[in-house]
Amino acid sequence: MLIEKIEDIKVWQKAKELSVLIYKILKDINDYSFKNQIQRASVSIMNNIAEGFERKSKKELSHFLYIAKGSAGEVRSMLALAKELLYINEREFESLNEMTFNNN
Repeated sequence: MLIEKIEDIKVWQKAKELSVLIYKILKDINDYSFKNQIQRASVSIMNNIAEGFERKSKKELSHFLYIAKGSAGEVRSMLALAKELLYINEREFESLNEMTFNNN
């Protein structure tokens, strides 16, 4: 399959799904700085994939994928904290945390 636009990229689709779920699950959390940080980190994953793809260079794509991977680590770190702070339950943690790993 030829990838012509970012919406065709499976990992971008999954990153978008992760961002949407984080926004939905944490919508009622009043810790605004925490919520803002994890939301920004999750959006950073999909945006860096998109930016790297749009640069039309393998070197640039690789660079931005490394940045996206770092943002995924930040999201995993914050999910662990969210679980400890009882912002999310164990099921939500497991589901969201699994989405931050590139296992496909």
